[in-house]
Amino acid sequence: MDVKDFDYELPEELIAQDPLKTRSDSRLMVLNRADGSVRHMTFTDVKKFMEPGDCLVINDTKVIPARLLGVKKETGAKAEVLLLNRQDGDIWECLVKPGRKLKKGTVITFGDGRLECEVVGEIPDGNRMVKFRYEGIWEEVLDALGEMPLPPYITHKLKDRDRYQTVYATHEGSAAAPTAGLHFTKELLKEIEESGVKIARVTLHVGLGTFRPVKVDKIEDHHMHSEVYFVSKEAADIVNETKASGHRVIAVGTTSVRTLESAAVKKDGKWVLEPCSGDTAIFIYPGYEWKLVDRLITNFHLPQSTLIMLVSALAGRENVLNAYKQAVGERYRFFSFGDAMLII
Repeated sequence: MDVKDFDYELPEELIAQDPLKTRSDSRLMVLNRADGSVRHMTFTDVKKFMEPGDCLVINDTKVIPARLLGVKKETGAKAEVLLLNRQDGDIWECLVKPGRKLKKGTVITFGDGRLECEVVGEIPDGNRMVKFRYEGIWEEVLDALGEMPLPPYITHKLKDRDRYQTVYATHEGSAAAPTAGLHFTKELLKEIEESGVKIARVTLHVGLGTFRPVKVDKIEDHHMHSEVYFVSKEAADIVNETKASGHRVIAVGTTSVRTLESAAVKKDGKWVLEPCSGDTAIFIYPGYEWKLVDRLITNFHLPQSTLIMLVSALAGRENVLNAYKQAVGERYRFFSFGDAMLII
């Protein structure tokens, strides 16, 4: 399949630059994959599409303030470091700017010297291995000096850091938020749980590869970035009981999907969720054989992105593109701080 098969026209003004005052006030488009029909609702209506015995799967990763703005110690020139993956102790894989000028041995300081780092290695894809030096507790230093690494299409400054976290964010490690979860309030989750829907927590630390454009013509030639995930025995038991009893697994966001489908194993002819942890570079696009996910709550994704391909694998490419066309016509808000879609 060609990447351009997943393109659509999006007016720039429909890219949401700021979160709504109340999380659950977002609009909700409900897409029926059986016939391609759509309904226009509000996000709180999502609970109408869940039944007692169903399972809602959420990704409880927490975004770290991974963007550090500093200066080169030697020249005072501006430099930016974006934390991607912690490798060992205080050594991180990072994205750096300006990349060409931050060679091995370069020292960068942040916060008037409270934090310092040295580039200790270069990776073929252009990223750097960086070693940090500081006094005190790493998390406290990072919290004081770091900024939330908002996606490149968001140009407004984030006034409240918590709005780029889900209300259930727990385990630190993401460079981007699992944005489908941003629509949930604690009150809405409580209502859903009290209605008899089980909630399973998994963790996938979102990398910036989420926003990396697909640079090949044929999607089969694209190599996905790798992300770390964790599935507990408790979460696996909830999901497996749900499937065994004939109820539905509803994934919140593409990151929950990637976790569920990566950790699925076949036992006695049936797919089950295995408690495990590891790295996943799973690439889901039309033609994919679904293992565990029955329904999906997601945001509206970038044209030609791996995320719109994943959504198309579940709902059908034509259905998705038709739904997106309607979303543009109805002036839905797009991307991270935008409105939501439920695929049933």
